[in-house]
Amino acid sequence: MHDHVNDHYVKSATNAGYRSRAAYKLLEIDQKFNLFKNVKKAVDLGCAPGSWSQVILQKIAAGSIVVGVDLLEIDPIYGLNFIQGDFTTDEILKQLVNAIGDKVVDLVVSDMAPNLSGIKGVDQARGAHLVELVLEFAKDYLITGGKCVIKVFHGGEFDKLVKQMRTLFNQVIIFKPDASRSKSSETYLLGLDKL
Repeated sequence: MHDHVNDHYVKSATNAGYRSRAAYKLLEIDQKFNLFKNVKKAVDLGCAPGSWSQVILQKIAAGSIVVGVDLLEIDPIYGLNFIQGDFTTDEILKQLVNAIGDKVVDLVVSDMAPNLSGIKGVDQARGAHLVELVLEFAKDYLITGGKCVIKVFHGGEFDKLVKQMRTLFNQVIIFKPDASRSKSSETYLLGLDKL
C-alpha cells in the first residue's frame, strides 16, 4: 500500500484527473508508436475503471466514436459510449456493433486482466484466454490497416499468443512501458497494420 500511495504514476494520475496510473502505459505506447494517428473509431475492451478510455478521448478528434465495454459498471466519462456486460455474448456484441455504427473500427485496446486465483497456471491460462477473445474481436471488427494493443502476462502461452497475433498484423511489437511496474509480469502486444 505504501508503494502504491507513493508511486510517481499514481500521484501524476491523481493530479491529471485520470482514474488510474494505467493511463500512463497507454500514453507511453502512443508517444513511442503514434498509436492514435488516423483513429476515428476505437473500442476499449475491459475498460474499467476508464483511464484508457479517458486517454483515447483526449487523443482523438472530437466527434470520433469511442466505445468501452466491461463487466463492471464505471462512472460516466463524457464522450464514452459505455456498455456494461461481456463482449463475447451475442446481446452485448450486438450493442457494441450498433454503437460503432458499422462493423469496422480503427483501434482496439484491452488492458484486461483475469480475476486472479493465486494459482499461477490457472491465472496464466485465464489471461491467455482473454487475449484470444480480444484477438478474435480484432479479427472480425478491426479495419484493414488498423491497430490493436493488448495486455498479456508472461507465461507458458506467451509465445503462442505472439504467433497468433502475427497472423493478423503486418507488425507485432512486444513492449513494456516504464509505467508498468517492474515486478509485474505484464507486457503489451501491439499489432500494427492489420492484414
